Amino acid sequence: MRYQKLISEIDRLNSQDPNKVQINGTKIGKELLYSHRMLARLLSMAPDAPETLKIAVYGQHITRWKIPRKSFPENRSGYLQWRKALANYHAQNLSTLMLDAGYSEREAEQVCRLVTKKDLARDFHTQTLEDVACLVFLEYYLAPMQEKHSQEKLIQVLRKTWRKMSDRGQKLALELTYSEEQRSLIHRATNQACMD
Repeated sequence: MRYQKLISEIDRLNSQDPNKVQINGTKIGKELLYSHRMLARLLSMAPDAPETLKIAVYGQHITRWKIPRKSFPENRSGYLQWRKALANYHAQNLSTLMLDAGYSEREAEQVCRLVTKKDLARDFHTQTLEDVACLVFLEYYLAPMQEKHSQEKLIQVLRKTWRKMSDRGQKLALELTYSEEQRSLIHRATNQACMD
């Protein structure tokens, strides 16, 4: 009951996203679609995932549009500041919503640690969330990125993505469907990642 209440509230908030995408003839909030894709990927990988992990996966981009990238300097340092501010913002929002829905402070804190990627690579659930995010990126967001960036930039992004994933995540990534060009980019990126 509390889980469904929380998910419905996340959906309500994310449906207000001014950034819309067209899916099957219907416009839907970008972050609402992202949360659906994230949860679907998690459940395909870990159908018995704990509720706290499902919440973190589903809500990790909650009302993301409220902190735009342009509100930070257009350099690497600004990008990292933006990502940190987003993680803290998402964690705080989820914590408040969880407490309102009847979750304990301990459960809300667990979700905060997941969303802010505390103990990444040392904590199984945090790493699972990271794998899910990387797989969703590769499956749905790599193609649109190809239209905007050079091959060198894409290879750089793919190398970083590959390094974030566990062995299991990398194996699942290789099982996704790609275009010939995407396969070539991933091959180049992963070979370079292995050599570094």
